[in-house]
Amino acid sequence: MLTEPMPADAVETARKRLAMAAEDLDANRIAALVRDLAADAGVAPVWERVCRPLLGGLRGHSPTEIAIEHALSEGVRIGLDGYRRDRGRPLPPDGVLLAGAEQEAHCLGLHALAAALREQGRGCLLLGPALPWAALAATVVRVRPHTVLVWSQTPLTGRAYRLVRFGRDFPRVRLFGAAPGWIEPFPPPSVRLTTFAAAVAACGAGGSP
Repeated sequence: MLTEPMPADAVETARKRLAMAAEDLDANRIAALVRDLAADAGVAPVWERVCRPLLGGLRGHSPTEIAIEHALSEGVRIGLDGYRRDRGRPLPPDGVLLAGAEQEAHCLGLHALAAALREQGRGCLLLGPALPWAALAATVVRVRPHTVLVWSQTPLTGRAYRLVRFGRDFPRVRLFGAAPGWIEPFPPPSVRLTTFAAAVAACGAGGSP
């Protein structure tokens, strides 16, 4: 699913349908569209070619535009979270932990990443945005993941030294920093991921399926 292209006409149609639902402030319709699109084309193409460009094009210049942006974001999140979710399946003991960096509120890409992993038959623990570093450390001690991915959307939250320090505290954990907020270099073994495909591949490698 990661490499198969989504036809241009299908992308345009999908964007128009989602945009119309967002203008109607209909998050439930957006969620249903996202789930159907993902089932047809795969999570990665839908996220990268449909959802993310739409979200990036909303500027929020007026109260109405802000409401439309929130409706679109919420609908996309609900759709991604509901895609291929098996509520009865336990997480593997050496799985993947996804979290937003401390004070990072924009982590919709994490929901897309979690959906893409479920599409591959892999579970993950998604703790959402703005997780304090101390809480992330406590979670690692408790659930013992083999991979931790920390999402940072802006340089204000992409503090490389915090990621480096975290990696030193947990040397056996594969540690990744994803999204554009990580602009400062950080030394191995931590790895900066700059594309969605790279994040899916990194989190899908190793550990239990």
